Amino acid sequence: MSKLHPVIAMTGSSGAGTTFVKRTFEGIFRREQIKAAIIEGDSFHSVTRNQFKQRSKEEPNFSHFGPGANDFHALEALFKAYGERGSGKKRYYLHNDQEAQEHTERLAAKGITTTAGSGEFTPWEELEADTDILFYEGLHGLVLDTSATQKYGGYNVAQYVDLGIGVVPSVNLEWIQKIHRDHAERGYSAEATVDTILRRMPDYINHITPQFSRTDINFQRVPTVDTSNPFIARDIPTQDESLVVIRFRDPKKFNTDFPYLLAMIHDSFMSRRNSIVVPGGKMTLAMELILNPIIHDMLEARSQ
Repeated sequence: MSKLHPVIAMTGSSGAGTTFVKRTFEGIFRREQIKAAIIEGDSFHSVTRNQFKQRSKEEPNFSHFGPGANDFHALEALFKAYGERGSGKKRYYLHNDQEAQEHTERLAAKGITTTAGSGEFTPWEELEADTDILFYEGLHGLVLDTSATQKYGGYNVAQYVDLGIGVVPSVNLEWIQKIHRDHAERGYSAEATVDTILRRMPDYINHITPQFSRTDINFQRVPTVDTSNPFIARDIPTQDESLVVIRFRDPKKFNTDFPYLLAMIHDSFMSRRNSIVVPGGKMTLAMELILNPIIHDMLEARSQ
């Protein structure tokens, strides 16, 4: 944990809606004039796209959810270095040719030459100097496995996180979102996405799900329409067709003011002593009301 150089990790599986939450954070940073070092979880994969395809043929359950396809030690080293010195190394995973061209030009302006193309990585580079906060968005912001039998050497990324946020829709909603996103953005058929879901299920259970017990706050969107069979759903349930369950692991840690939240968010209610339920359409408002003061206090602590 670090007061001078706080680390915020937002974790959620592919198709969970983390991009929406990331934009909310970026809006907070922009309005509050916070200079954040933004880290993309994809950049800590340990295999290129072609390498992943090859390993998937050789290992039936090989997936981006598990340690075999990720460099958790490098991620742990980044969080540790940032917390201690406000520095560290990052790179980018290039999702397409356009990103490859943009980063090639950006790095060339800094005197760095790269030939990396779509499905590969840019060279490692130093984080921008004098940032206020490190913000990670990806699959593994709070991953942890220090067991003696750990095949990949053991790691504890979670220990360096000052604020952990989980984005956790109900699993059927998560699958609906992934099927629609993979088709719209990547041209995958529903059958291909289902095969991916099945292949990575062991890693989902062992490496993704446990993180949500370590997060400080979870935002779980629950649909209020029938999603019994997510594999034939024609539409993604809208925000207005959902409720959001917001769970605080320890409300005292951030002095959470539930009466204030209930007064500010119409139709919200408490479901447990540490959980508030809000209409899906009020999710952005709820996030801003909850996160703005937490981030403000983090920055105030830096000057004390």
